[in-house]
Amino acid sequence: MKLSNSWLREWVNPELTTQELADQITMAGLEVDGVEKVAGDFSGVVVGEIVACEQHPDADKLRVCKVAGHPDGEMQVVCGAANARTGIKIPFAQVGAKLPGDFKIKKAKLRGVESFGMLCAQTELELGEDNDGIWELPEDAPTGTDLRDYLLLDDETLEVDLTPNRSDCLGVAGIAREVGVLNRCAVQGPEIALVPQQIDESLPVSLMAEAACPRYVGRVIRDVDIKAQTPLWMRERLRRSGLRSIDPVVDVTNYVLLELGQPMHAFDLEKLSGGIKVRMAVAEEALTLLDGQEVKLKEGTLVIADEEKPLAMAGIMGGLDSSVTQGTQHIFLESAFFSPLAIAGKARAYGLHTDSSHRFERGVDYHLQEKAVERATQLLLDIVGGQPGPVHVRELTETMPAERHITLRRARVELGLGIKLADDEIVDILTRLGLEKIDQDDEGWTFLAPSFRFDIAIEADLLEELARVYGYNRIPSESFTAELEIAPRPESLIAQDNLEQTLLGRGYYEAITFSFIDSDSAAQFDPEADPVALQNPISAELAVMRTTLLAGLCKALQYNLNRQQNRVRLFETGLRFVPGAELKQEQMIAGLAYGNRFVENWTGSKDSVDFYDVKADVEALLARTGVADEFRFIAGQHPALHPGQTAKIMRGDHEVGVIGALHPQLQKKLDLPKSAFVFELSLEAIGEGKAPAFRPLSKFPEVRRDLALLIDADVPAASLVEAAVEVAGETLMDLKIFDVYQGKGIDLNRKSVALGLTFQHSSRTLNDDEINAAVNAVVGKLEEKYNASLR
Repeated sequence: MKLSNSWLREWVNPELTTQELADQITMAGLEVDGVEKVAGDFSGVVVGEIVACEQHPDADKLRVCKVAGHPDGEMQVVCGAANARTGIKIPFAQVGAKLPGDFKIKKAKLRGVESFGMLCAQTELELGEDNDGIWELPEDAPTGTDLRDYLLLDDETLEVDLTPNRSDCLGVAGIAREVGVLNRCAVQGPEIALVPQQIDESLPVSLMAEAACPRYVGRVIRDVDIKAQTPLWMRERLRRSGLRSIDPVVDVTNYVLLELGQPMHAFDLEKLSGGIKVRMAVAEEALTLLDGQEVKLKEGTLVIADEEKPLAMAGIMGGLDSSVTQGTQHIFLESAFFSPLAIAGKARAYGLHTDSSHRFERGVDYHLQEKAVERATQLLLDIVGGQPGPVHVRELTETMPAERHITLRRARVELGLGIKLADDEIVDILTRLGLEKIDQDDEGWTFLAPSFRFDIAIEADLLEELARVYGYNRIPSESFTAELEIAPRPESLIAQDNLEQTLLGRGYYEAITFSFIDSDSAAQFDPEADPVALQNPISAELAVMRTTLLAGLCKALQYNLNRQQNRVRLFETGLRFVPGAELKQEQMIAGLAYGNRFVENWTGSKDSVDFYDVKADVEALLARTGVADEFRFIAGQHPALHPGQTAKIMRGDHEVGVIGALHPQLQKKLDLPKSAFVFELSLEAIGEGKAPAFRPLSKFPEVRRDLALLIDADVPAASLVEAAVEVAGETLMDLKIFDVYQGKGIDLNRKSVALGLTFQHSSRTLNDDEINAAVNAVVGKLEEKYNASLR
């Protein structure tokens, strides 16, 4: 929120410089992002008046003006603005004046005619965006007065970055209230008196969405002069707050929004049919908004309607068809309280964000509406005139926010803040913040939270307010000591850091992606799951919770490929969210490899990474458990992976992960020139292994026997290893598959697998009979189970 320092000081004026005030507000939890001047750096510009204006004798687009306002009398100025004419007041930069950008005004001669100064547009003084001719000042602007003094331009704008819970400060009144509390200063806003009705006319109001809108205030004002001009002081305050002037009615509603924090809207009374209905929209109901955008309303959207049609999206934006225009003569002024839950996320669902929605979705004082209508009426009558009707209040008491009574225990203050505050100081701070003390006993107090503070509901909130107003910098810093019991951690548990370091050591980089993805990606990577949809997504691309980490890694791969990174190794650890009767959150580790096997160098090959490279990386992870032999890879299927290059990773009978190449169709959709290989494992399933234990090295010789076996081509080689280990005995130290062959000399339906078996005893030398017995047991088992034969 932006507001001018001078406007704030009309409400409360502590003896602080602007920077000191900004620092104080920041320390109170309302961070000031910046302090800026409200106008460009210029001098020597006065209020001038064109007393005569003639066409330039030698230039069609230039005019020769006589301008009053200079101390030495009228000055001749050549001007090219189309709106230059006799009788208007304008900014007059005299000879010697300095304009923004270090531009100095000098005496000049334009097409043979001398010019003693310059008539300025708003943009040339950095006082607005209007560059369509010279800036026309009000008729009552005193000629010859320094423009900076006339417009009070020696002022600064404070930009306050509020947290979502402090909606009470989204107005000058709220900031002034905070400054008054912090400095024990009186806060004196404008006097808002009741405006007496002049006509007996009002519109009937029906509150059909009771919980969403329990309070609605309206007023009819007839015979307004919409062509009147908004006063310069109001236009300046709007500009300094980041809003542009539109017309007097809109300007007044915007002014009240900035001043009190209450959004308002004005309808053209003659464009309304019957009374006002606050209701939920009918699906696909059409509404053209003020910005010209036509939207199809969704169910659950709160609207302001008449007897025939929707008029506005409640709390967000008005409709174009019922808006105030230059032909408007009678208006209906509305001010309402909408439940924050009814407005939250609705504007974003339509791609909108407005000043009204920003306030309503955070919470607006539910007792402020009548005051806002009276203030707006007061301002409108001063500017556009008119005849006001009575203020019509429609309220559903049973659905209004309930009063919040909060108990603060005296002992809790010292325990929570670490300091002892006097009872009088505690009560003084909280009552100055707007809370009302309604009870007191030996243990503490009970306070009633004000209607403008939606963030105060529990005792901890009161402690926060005490610390904030007392001053964080006044609370001493102390080191706390406590006896903590260290929870035992079994050595068999595998630290996540160890797994991550393993992948980092194998050339992977850690990636961190969003926990939510777009619906299309969710369907591509896990079509069988029904992902959890976010009620209030950041964007359509982040609409559902991920059921796999692979979608985010593939997005990161695309990002890198688009930036000429053609060899990519990424991994990520994080939660996936599996829907069901209860949402299951499972910690996973996933990886992706793409491009060449090796980093480019003069000795390395340029072969692309393949399935077995990534399998080796996964096996390195599993080796960290110390029980790598408990894991096995079996052929499997996955909707996002290649049907012939996919394997399930099993631990016993339980599937703990998957590995494979991306499905060719998915690879094409992602526009990947080469195959990408991925894996995903449950961290819980691989997080427990076997604690390291010392085993003496045998000093006796190893014996190796190699077997070449013919087996059916569809038998997995890993099955041979499992069967061999089962019968080889305790002396088998190692078993490797060192060759697989299919081709000439072998039946087309068979393949040759070569096994290397290494035997060793810990306390003696093995003899031939023992080794032969073990080898024969292996051969017999494989012949029996897999129809294997020695080659």
